[in-house]
Amino acid sequence: MDWPYYRTLFPVTQRSAFFNHAAISAPSTKVIAAVQELVSEQAYLGSQGYRSWMDRVETVRQQVARFVCAAPSDIAFVANTSTGLGLMAAGFHWTAGDALLVPSPDFPANVYPWQNLSQRGVTMITVPRRSGRLAVEDFARLVTDNVRMLVVSSVDFATGYAVDLNAIGRFCRENNIFFGVDAIQSLGVRPIDVEKDQIDFVAAGAHKWLLGPMGIGLLYISPRLRQHLDLPLVGWKSVVHEEDFRLHFQLRKDAAGFEPGTLNVAGIVGLGAAISLLEEVGLVQIEQRVSILLDELADGLAQRSLTLKTPWPGKERCGILSFTAGDDVFALSKHLNEQGVVLALRDGGFRLSPHFYNDAADIERFFYALDSFSG
Repeated sequence: MDWPYYRTLFPVTQRSAFFNHAAISAPSTKVIAAVQELVSEQAYLGSQGYRSWMDRVETVRQQVARFVCAAPSDIAFVANTSTGLGLMAAGFHWTAGDALLVPSPDFPANVYPWQNLSQRGVTMITVPRRSGRLAVEDFARLVTDNVRMLVVSSVDFATGYAVDLNAIGRFCRENNIFFGVDAIQSLGVRPIDVEKDQIDFVAAGAHKWLLGPMGIGLLYISPRLRQHLDLPLVGWKSVVHEEDFRLHFQLRKDAAGFEPGTLNVAGIVGLGAAISLLEEVGLVQIEQRVSILLDELADGLAQRSLTLKTPWPGKERCGILSFTAGDDVFALSKHLNEQGVVLALRDGGFRLSPHFYNDAADIERFFYALDSFSG
């Protein structure tokens, strides 16, 4: 694999060692070119380009479907992860007294939409992590006859712990529970197969591991789940034959019914370019590459007697490595940033999240900056 070539596609490498893909990534030149081309066409063509753009939207829909092992009819484009999760929370056929299971702690995007269901008489049951881990038996202990849904983050945003989606999916199907996944912290660095893992919905924004633009995301909805959903937002694109502007209120049955109005076409073509690059490199190769980088970072931190908050090996770890380093975390964070090392402060520690184009020079820069801190 020509890793040095792929590195040249990311302008951020010219100014920093960027280890913050779990936050907002820096897109490649391929994504930049795709978005610029679309906006330029809009500037010169206006409405004349609409049909061509809609064809491109459907091409990207097919890309996204392949990426998660689904059918194009199962894919909707949304603004971000929160929008996707919120649509699922608002659209599901809840009955007062129903309950769902959600990990604790978790990122707010996968908590607040479900907490908000209390006004509809739905109880969110929190499932505590045990030393950061989260296994099927943790959910099984809290299941009741009222539990209709289970929603997890594929990877914990603070520690990088990766749940076993396949095991949880089997458990949910055996117990007639709908299974939802916030996949923003894994999609783009680890393959996902919604059929094999028996997942009913997946929401993920493009701006993290997918290396795409902000303000665009994907929502997978299984045919099984769509039978239990209403459209919480309905607009001109929610109906069949959307371009027949005579009034005819026949709602779509596919996932695109959750796209009520004009789409973020620039964001969608940017997402398509991002996925094309990931497919070119290969998700298996990306996962292996990132795992090697994490091992090298973990070894260097251990040599410095720093405490890892991400101690897990293999499949239990994905993309993220968190550690603690002294008491003055803000001073150290400022120092690292001044030295051109970009990472994040999370949960009282530091979070490193490399991607496939990071290399030994980035790691060397990080440790040089870390060792030079005198605070």
